[in-house]
Amino acid sequence: MEKIRPRTLSGFMELLPAQQVLFDAMARKLRDSFSLYGFTPLDTPLMEAAEILLAKGGGETEKQIYSLRKGDADLALRFELTTSLAKYVALNYNQLTFPFRRYEIGKVYRGERPQRGRFREFYQADIDIIGDGGLDILNEAEIPSIIYRCFASLGLKRFEIHVNNRKMLNGFFELIGVGDKAADVMRLIDKLDKIGVDKLSETLADEFELAKTQIGRIIDLVTYTGDPFDILSNYTGKNDMFDTGADELATVKRHITAFGVPDTHFKIDLSIARGLDYYTGTVYETYLTDYPAVGSVCSGGRYDNLAEYYTERKMPGVGISIGLSRLFYILQEQGLLNSSMLTAPADVLIIPMDGALGHAIALATSMREAGLRVQIYGETKKFKARVSYADKLGVPFAVFLGEDEIKSGTITVKEMSSGSQTTASAGILTSGLIKKIAELRGGAPVKE
Repeated sequence: MEKIRPRTLSGFMELLPAQQVLFDAMARKLRDSFSLYGFTPLDTPLMEAAEILLAKGGGETEKQIYSLRKGDADLALRFELTTSLAKYVALNYNQLTFPFRRYEIGKVYRGERPQRGRFREFYQADIDIIGDGGLDILNEAEIPSIIYRCFASLGLKRFEIHVNNRKMLNGFFELIGVGDKAADVMRLIDKLDKIGVDKLSETLADEFELAKTQIGRIIDLVTYTGDPFDILSNYTGKNDMFDTGADELATVKRHITAFGVPDTHFKIDLSIARGLDYYTGTVYETYLTDYPAVGSVCSGGRYDNLAEYYTERKMPGVGISIGLSRLFYILQEQGLLNSSMLTAPADVLIIPMDGALGHAIALATSMREAGLRVQIYGETKKFKARVSYADKLGVPFAVFLGEDEIKSGTITVKEMSSGSQTTASAGILTSGLIKKIAELRGGAPVKE
């Protein structure tokens, strides 16, 4: 029979065991951070009725959706977590308490061209705060502190959260006479880092047919490097939407420090637009300071009505999304993952000699009850091969249990990194192992 060549589909990521442990550690850190802010976990289906996912779709989004068919049912794989959240909130409205705060870490699927750090199947880590009829600006001010805690908990130190407000931008465009083109202009501004100021000016003139004075004001705003509220003051009192957005931006800035975000880790950035029309208020982008070419690794913002396709109730919200698979790929590529973090599947490998298997099983049971992760090596191989197994897995401690240990009521523990061995009672050495393993399990997934 001809063998099938094993392969992983392009755009799908599979990790080796040690990498998977680090990935799971990152996800665990994010869950812990989200929980500190009172977010409840949610796990929505990977697959939905196509009409649910396509309600918000259209254009490029619809082209990227993986569609399935089973009998008469039109199904699709989710391309983001927000649409499933909208369905969930509309469906369970009477059982939920608002503001509803949820986090979800799960896989999504997009049929786009795979490239560096871009996948067809990938994990997103999302949080959203959903209001019933209204949602206070304080929730928007709190989001940067959640971003900060998440990235700091991963071990990252050099990152910056950029904040802006879409109401202010929309009001600004109305003031300079380009309100009818605001959405398209914002989508272009959102690409400023990639295309540069010259290309932005050229496109605004050639494709959008804006006047030189209009282009000049746009460029002045999105490239301003001083106190952003200085340039915003030039337009205050001339447009209600602009004033509302500027006030919201000032409120967010005022609360950010109180929420625990250092001045070194956030900035008001008037060029942040978030090209999606979906966002209506505060918007966020987060960048790794030393890797600007990577682009944003966490983004989101305020929106007016989460579930508008499923219910007449107005449900404004604010949320962010971390592309977890992409972030992991970048950190791995840049050599920033913590290789000294304990990634072995066990803390201890018990190697029983002839006739000691029953004692090894009892020892493993008692160690597991004490909280240690334990494997028993039961293969009939030479002693050197057994020790090599522990070494290859990265298991930090090997326990030898033979005739001499059984007679004396002791065990022998070898620290694999140093090669040192200690013989003593199982109780004493188990207590010592627990302390040492706690030290090895500490630290963050990123070594920056």
